[in-house]
Amino acid sequence: MTQKRTLVSFDWAAKNLLRRKANYVILEGFLTTLLGKTIKIKNIKDGESNKNTDKQKYNRVDIIAEEENGVLTIIELQFTPEIDYFHRMLFGSSKVITEYISEGMPYSMVRKVYSINIIYFDLGVGKDYIYHGTTNFKGLHYNDELKLSASQKEEFAKLEIKDVYPEFYLLKVDRFNNEVKDKLDEWMYLFKNSAVEPDFKAPGLMEANETLEYYRLSSEEQERYDEYIDIRRSNNSTIYTAKLEGREEGREKGREEGAKQLAELIEKGVPLPEALKKLGIS
Repeated sequence: MTQKRTLVSFDWAAKNLLRRKANYVILEGFLTTLLGKTIKIKNIKDGESNKNTDKQKYNRVDIIAEEENGVLTIIELQFTPEIDYFHRMLFGSSKVITEYISEGMPYSMVRKVYSINIIYFDLGVGKDYIYHGTTNFKGLHYNDELKLSASQKEEFAKLEIKDVYPEFYLLKVDRFNNEVKDKLDEWMYLFKNSAVEPDFKAPGLMEANETLEYYRLSSEEQERYDEYIDIRRSNNSTIYTAKLEGREEGREKGREEGAKQLAELIEKGVPLPEALKKLGIS
């Protein structure tokens, strides 16, 4: 029986281990599984959010991977809920596009961008735990889909209009129920549990199971990882406490408002039992 390894969290690995060229195979395996095509990474760099404050960097990790064919992939891991996260996704992809095109270059040189968001909170309303968004154009009168012309396909080496625009993936880790049905679910299992089961076959997971093992880290890396987990745990506790305090504050305000409404009804001559009934108080 194969002993299960103790792995570091994927977010810490993304920031500290996966940027090493020898470990590109791990992210290549993940991207190959998600995008359904073989991915080879040319280089990886830090995303903008990793340059922010210490508090933010423990709640957000992002990297930019450049493929050998020039395609850019933003991989972001986000822990703290943000109500405007959809807007952040748009801003991030737009910023990368403008950063990777020089002044005077034709628009046809705009890079294809994939924005892959691995989030640990519930965003929006939906039943699924993996969502994919693309851009297409529908006719208002004939409901037909606008296509690239033959000359555009040849000139831009694109098959469809959506291939020009950024594509977005949302992987909602907290909604994943640990029921593994395919290779992408095997990656979701790793994101959620920091573990790889012996029968997993997805590309990159075998290497992840080796590279991400805690006891393979140097003593300095182990110390940094332990500190990272402590800070993240503290941040999560702060967020949880704030939620509880917010609920209690809301209850207190509700009680005050209810008492005020009850006093107003009684002042108007409404009998107490009827006033209580009106306010839904039994």
